[in-house]
Amino acid sequence: MPSLTRTQLAIALIFVVPILWGFNFLIARSAPGVIAPHALAGERWLFACVLFCAVAWRELWAQRRVVLADWRHMLVLGALGMWICGAWVYIAGQSTNATNMALIYAISPVMIAVISRVWLKESFNAVQGCGVALALAGVVHVVLKGRWADLAHLQWEPGDLWMLGAMISWTFFTILLRRWSTPLTDLARLGVMSFAGVLVILPFAAWEAATVPLPVWSVHGVILALAAAVLPGFAAYLGYTFMLRQLGAARAGVVLYLGPPYAAVMAWLILGEPIHVYHVVGLLLILPGIWLVNRR
Repeated sequence: MPSLTRTQLAIALIFVVPILWGFNFLIARSAPGVIAPHALAGERWLFACVLFCAVAWRELWAQRRVVLADWRHMLVLGALGMWICGAWVYIAGQSTNATNMALIYAISPVMIAVISRVWLKESFNAVQGCGVALALAGVVHVVLKGRWADLAHLQWEPGDLWMLGAMISWTFFTILLRRWSTPLTDLARLGVMSFAGVLVILPFAAWEAATVPLPVWSVHGVILALAAAVLPGFAAYLGYTFMLRQLGAARAGVVLYLGPPYAAVMAWLILGEPIHVYHVVGLLLILPGIWLVNRR
């Protein structure tokens, strides 16, 4: 595929990947009382690992020495991207509200932009900085339902610390994924990372199974885990890693800003929740912000 076409595809994925990740919020809302957080995260990435490896097994076998040599990097990436960004978000959802979760996660693209400029030496100019600020304003507008004065009255909950940890983890997952190069394709690399993530999650899931009165395996729970594995797992992570490789960390990171308005549309389509003016205003801020970040 020509370079320009690959870049165009990566920019198009900025608008597709948040739809796939949006299903994770619907799954998280359905999980309490059905399946425990670490069990859901573990089953999700076990199923995703099977999908990745089923497609890339020939490459994984041919590059087994590369995989073994990179095991430390893969373990770190699996812990950051699959364990903390998976189970911790599910845990946070049990003791905090969606507003706090969205506000905390909205900080991640800003951190990604700053760290990628300083550490990865990626180009990031003032116009792109304005784009990040504009998109951030759009996200906050949606999350606060247009009532900016509510910022002074936010009630912080214990789950916010879990969400803060997940946000920081996602930031460094993105940066390290970009920094640590590998000859593996995205499919093969994600297969190894998924396996590493399952290994990290396993002891926590075992502890959870012994202490939390929820079934580890149930038909409903397995369906949720399968859905999480296919859409926000296999498809979304594959798209995100492709974007990272083509666009860089700062430009790809703005994908998170489309999460809240997309979630609103999905809630309207699937759950019958209404669309409000603040959703439209937020999107009208986010879209030009993303355009400015990716402007060349």
